Amino acid sequence: MIDASRRLLSTAAAMLFVVTLAGAGGPPEAVTEPPADATPTVAADDEPTEVGWRLLASLDYRTGEPSEELAALAGKLVKIPGFTVPLEDWASSATEFLLVPYVGACIHTPPPPPNQLVYIEMDEGKRAKLDGWNPVWVEGVLEIELTESVYGYVGFTLSGQQVYPYGP
Repeated sequence: MIDASRRLLSTAAAMLFVVTLAGAGGPPEAVTEPPADATPTVAADDEPTEVGWRLLASLDYRTGEPSEELAALAGKLVKIPGFTVPLEDWASSATEFLLVPYVGACIHTPPPPPNQLVYIEMDEGKRAKLDGWNPVWVEGVLEIELTESVYGYVGFTLSGQQVYPYGP
């Protein structure tokens, strides 16, 4: 009986340790991304280029210098997976919001670094439904520019054309 209790406590402690480590090192990535050395998916003229968070992280937000691969996407139509964060409390739809790589970013402090935050401003007359718990794709024109938000500095802006549920 004592051995069974010890095993149960040991298992619970190990699970708590794993959960704590995941939080301490940053949450696990919520979306599938290509390997770090992979190039972004090249799209046809009317199709957006898929951009992952590893590529966005190649922006040196201290100097403002993007990697060559990232710089090539400035002003281009892209689609980025992530989670929405309203800029107004309790907003269920908005014309402006943040896109972040994992659920709960910006809710707890500190927020992710600027190269892991995308400021979205939807095109004229469009609103996006916000549900921060479920991943989405956001399509639009990417710009690499430091912008200030209520959560601090953001490394990218995107003119949002479309927001839809994440899926293959």
